[in-house]
Amino acid sequence: MSFSKLGLTDQLVQGILATGYTAPTEIQARAIPLALQGKDLIGCAQTGTGKTAAFVLPLLNRLSTPTHSSRRHIRALILTPTRELAQQVEDFITSYGKFTNLQSLSVYGGVNMSNQLRRLARGVDIVIATPGRLLDHLQRRSIDLSKVEVLVIDEADRMFDMGFINDVRKIVAKVPSQRQTLLFSATMSEEVRALTASIQKHPERIEIGERTKPVDTVTQHFYSIPQDQKMDLLFHILDSTQMDSVLVFSRTKHGADKISRRLERKGVKAIAIHSNRTQAQRDRALAGFKQGQYKVLVATDIAARGIDVEGISHVVNYDTPTFAEDYIHRIGRTGRASLKGDALTFVSREEQKHLKKIEHFVEKRYELKRYPSFDYTKKPEVPEGPQTRSRHHDGRPHHTPSNGTQRQHDEHKVARLHGAPSGGRQDHQQRRESSDRRPWNNSSTDHYKRKSKREFSGSVNPKAAQENNWRKLVEEIPDDKRSFGKKLKRLFERI
Repeated sequence: MSFSKLGLTDQLVQGILATGYTAPTEIQARAIPLALQGKDLIGCAQTGTGKTAAFVLPLLNRLSTPTHSSRRHIRALILTPTRELAQQVEDFITSYGKFTNLQSLSVYGGVNMSNQLRRLARGVDIVIATPGRLLDHLQRRSIDLSKVEVLVIDEADRMFDMGFINDVRKIVAKVPSQRQTLLFSATMSEEVRALTASIQKHPERIEIGERTKPVDTVTQHFYSIPQDQKMDLLFHILDSTQMDSVLVFSRTKHGADKISRRLERKGVKAIAIHSNRTQAQRDRALAGFKQGQYKVLVATDIAARGIDVEGISHVVNYDTPTFAEDYIHRIGRTGRASLKGDALTFVSREEQKHLKKIEHFVEKRYELKRYPSFDYTKKPEVPEGPQTRSRHHDGRPHHTPSNGTQRQHDEHKVARLHGAPSGGRQDHQQRRESSDRRPWNNSSTDHYKRKSKREFSGSVNPKAAQENNWRKLVEEIPDDKRSFGKKLKRLFERI
């Protein structure tokens, strides 16, 4: 079947053919005719099956009909959970609507609002927005949703995961009740079903494939590897295998930065993208990856949603995903549009429990094997830099002293050999004062409690905890923080 047989206007078909696509995917072939009839729609399909075009094309087809109003007003609203996804949807609208007169604008946080305000003042037909920034505009009254004809909620499952669902409900309340509502999701949880029941009227439901199954175009591999050898294995694979464009997933933002830095030191063009980066930094990183300036893009789960780069040959799960659903979303970044792709997952002994969750979720057993050409007997490379640690003869770690500290240590050693105190009365007094400042020597426990609370508050995001945004909490865990579980438990007890 061709796009021209779906009932789309000639202008749209011309725009589609200009992008190089000639035939619709299964979800597009089934969803577009129903959406063109004005029906509410629930589309549930795996990542990488063409869900975005399934709602963009009928939306553009409907809005291409001219209105009697002389001034543009917002006729369609598309809600997305991330900035990258909002930009991706806008790119689709611009490409497919190339031969229409429609104007679109993506609205998201992390950038100056003034440019958005200027564009809105000139008038737009379609707004693609993240919930937080859209609420900011609604509060400023710079966006009017009273004329919206079509509401689209994309990646509804991720809206719940990221704690946006209350914001979504507030936004839906601002949209006219007489509208067409299209909802698309990679998975369909009970929460998503409850949302559809409250905002849609007699929706048609389309399910493509098995929601818990990865797409058939992705070949999956699972490799057992100690945690401290993962970086060596990653570099070995990059060095010995033909890989054109590689997306590496890290569980935490700190880990993503560390992986990127170490690959750069090895001579691999790599860059990291996560929510701590500014929008300009994220845009440059994504553009450089698309253009081939970087061979490896290291990302966290939240930042990667919305990354739609053609030709990603390999996805590497440096950390086995904690949530089984995230595994499906991660490997769906490759093998898109019927192209072939490979997904490699590194599994340490501690992460085997996560692998079992994935197997239970997809209802399939995977073979956990050793990477054939990797030398597991080789000692892991110690990263360079000020954090490099050595060990005592009994195995206890210690920091390598700086030159000044080493000099002072040697002087004390010489003094002890000659039978003299290392620092005399003054040194003893300094040690005593230093000891008195330690919280465990303080007679009151208040200081210790305050210190513990300060350390804890710096480890996690209280707002994310209140929203039960587990993925965001996981990404904010520094790799070197121990006893995080106990601290997290104490936090939720206080909330």
